[in-house]
Amino acid sequence: MREITKEFPGVKALNGVTLQVRPGTVHALMGENGAGKSTLMKCLFGIYTPDGGEMFLNGKKLELKNSKDALENGISMIHQELHPVPFRNVAENVWLGRFPMKRYGLFSLVDEKKMFRDTEDLFRNLEMDINPKTLVGSLSVSKVQSIEIAKAVSFNSKVIVMDEPTSSLTGNEVEQLFKIIRDLKSRGVSIIYISHKMEEILTISDDVTIMRDGTKIGTWPASELTTDMIISKMVGRDLTQRYPPRSNVPGGSLLKVENFTSPNPKSFKNVSFELRKGEILGVGGLVGSQRTELIEAIFGLRATTTGSMEIDGKPVKIRSSLDAIRHKMALLTEERRVTGIFPVLSIHENTVISNLKRYEKPYLLLDGKKMKEDVEKSIERLRVKTPSSKQLIKNLSGGNQQKVLLARWLLTEPDILLLDEPTRGIDVGAKYEIYTIIADLAKQGKSIIMISSEMPELLGMSDRIMVMSEGRLTGIVDGGKTNEEEIMRLAAQA
Repeated sequence: MREITKEFPGVKALNGVTLQVRPGTVHALMGENGAGKSTLMKCLFGIYTPDGGEMFLNGKKLELKNSKDALENGISMIHQELHPVPFRNVAENVWLGRFPMKRYGLFSLVDEKKMFRDTEDLFRNLEMDINPKTLVGSLSVSKVQSIEIAKAVSFNSKVIVMDEPTSSLTGNEVEQLFKIIRDLKSRGVSIIYISHKMEEILTISDDVTIMRDGTKIGTWPASELTTDMIISKMVGRDLTQRYPPRSNVPGGSLLKVENFTSPNPKSFKNVSFELRKGEILGVGGLVGSQRTELIEAIFGLRATTTGSMEIDGKPVKIRSSLDAIRHKMALLTEERRVTGIFPVLSIHENTVISNLKRYEKPYLLLDGKKMKEDVEKSIERLRVKTPSSKQLIKNLSGGNQQKVLLARWLLTEPDILLLDEPTRGIDVGAKYEIYTIIADLAKQGKSIIMISSEMPELLGMSDRIMVMSEGRLTGIVDGGKTNEEEIMRLAAQA
């Protein structure tokens, strides 16, 4: 890719970026959210048409009108946001748009036997244990991610772009993915690998290109880089601390949960804990530990068969999210693009939408001036990078989308914030800003429950850590005195 440029209204996303990828290598593409990584790859995959520059594959110039052109030229892509067809089975999702057909006189019909056989062969070669006849909508996010990886491999592409491919995978599934990548390399396939996980990059990559603010900073052999060097080149400054200093002092009990049990026998059961005022309570556990389900039940999004809850010593019944908001609670969901943002609405609308009563005027009117003031203050306070509050939220980077969602909830003036993977898919610079916001909220006396799959994040940000395994609470430990081994032992308890 030579001198690629791309502009959107108010934003120069790519400014003369050149990328050269060698055959049979893993080429990592790194940078903060908004650096232009995904935009560059969408140009390569035919989703965007570059405003300037040229692209070549094996010396042949590429003119891509759409993704179909890219696939036909041997380029496939695993997207960061998963878009399966939930009410169709696994095999149909893999072969969508290219079903094997057979003739019946004048008619052509899908050859389902061949489709299922080809899917089984594909999964067998990749050592994936997934039934091709299962409805995709019934599978976990990690299984759907695995299907997307298999689908990309099935195109027999020369170049495969993987945008955050491990964001929803378990440790074993990550190892399996790395095995697949090494096999693809041995066949001469090139992998362009986007990830914010430094350890992964240094483990699997041959070359690393770092971008910042729509420009290329440089390309280095992975063997010559360290985590600190990558961070420094990404953010343009040294980050001596991954986590901000915290000065919050947890007080007395604010939230008390007793014997919460789900009607689903495979979900959480008999969970009891307390959350103190001004405390950051981390929640750890492996995939399937039912952390998200528990937090959603506390917020009124899931039913419970037994259990009670107290806030400030008073019994409360929370049957819906509206009840939770009335009791000064807020929930930042795990999948911000699915259950957080309204992508076709502006930053302004996304910020005020949970708190419209605050702006009510007589005759069912809203106070537009007050709304605008609050949105502008939120953008400034949380340092949201945007040319205007009128910008559609879908055009923002993941880190800035997350800041807008935090701003939305802060306008409701909550006492309890439930944060489910608040930094997933966010670069190291934006992570630090989110951590600073969380630390400031705790200092102000807000109480925070933070689910995280990143062990350093749990240890770096939590006053106490609650660990779950297969729906059970297996222990609560002091965040300043515990270590990764203790948390993993609790998370793996049968």
